[in-house]
Amino acid sequence: MTDKTEIATRDAYGEALVELAAKDERIVVLGADLTDSTRTKWFADEYPDRFFDFGIAEQNMLNAAAGLSLVGKIPWVSTYGVFVAGRAWDQIRTTTCYSNLNVKIGGAHGGISVGPDGATHQALEDVATMRVLPNMSVIVPADYHETKKAVAWACEHMGPVYVRFGREPVPVVTKAEDPFEWGKANLISDGSDVTIASNGPVLKQAMEAVKLLGKKGVSVRLLNIHTVKPIDREAIAKTARETGAIVTVEEHQVAGGFGSAVAEVVVQTHPVPMRFIGIQDRFGESGTPEELFEEFGLTAKHIVAAVEDVLKDKKA
Repeated sequence: MTDKTEIATRDAYGEALVELAAKDERIVVLGADLTDSTRTKWFADEYPDRFFDFGIAEQNMLNAAAGLSLVGKIPWVSTYGVFVAGRAWDQIRTTTCYSNLNVKIGGAHGGISVGPDGATHQALEDVATMRVLPNMSVIVPADYHETKKAVAWACEHMGPVYVRFGREPVPVVTKAEDPFEWGKANLISDGSDVTIASNGPVLKQAMEAVKLLGKKGVSVRLLNIHTVKPIDREAIAKTARETGAIVTVEEHQVAGGFGSAVAEVVVQTHPVPMRFIGIQDRFGESGTPEELFEEFGLTAKHIVAAVEDVLKDKKA
């Protein structure tokens, strides 16, 4: 890694594939005409005999990956999340997940922080469409270190995995030595008044919100729930009991996404007041990441407002 304080999670993805492939010749990578954007060109340059470009044919690419998995390979399918989770959903469902095949999917350009590419290229529904599939694991890493750990874990896991990553450089908020355990939340900061649960690069906004709320005397527990499926039911139920209110923060549609996954656990275990920060039933737009975070209500100040609102319900 460079000494930068900000680095794109897609860079971590590309680096991880090259590093892991040096140790495991079973790893192969499949692309769909987006090798530069997904950083899989680095793999193609290093291992040209283990890289396959299918052009703009995502459905064919998924079927080929399924076949490669059946002959002992560990195929990584790499393209934009909006394409793989949309256009190739039937192939992922019926060919990969139904047979529980060992196919790994790297979904690039997740969220509105894709920026100028606009609505057609901003994956805002991919977590929902992937987490609904039986046998599929879904991971949304927050930064460089967490992305590399997620890719390494996925290579060891037998079964379908979807790893979501982004385009823009984002703050490095975790450390190389921090634990990464599939299906287990990481405690970022402890508190007793309210819980903020988040994942992905937007976790940085949640961390800023914790600081702002601390200055107002609000004690916030912050959870990084990087694994959306299987989600950490124990951690969610525990934090609901202990803090009595939850705000979820995601760079994805609120409907069906991470917040919905948390709410499903809360309502079954320990119902508490909740608020949901995310995309509110609309398509993305073109703009800078900063402009879009403000427009779509994903900044620290929006999270603070949601916390203050949910605390009113808690006290009622």
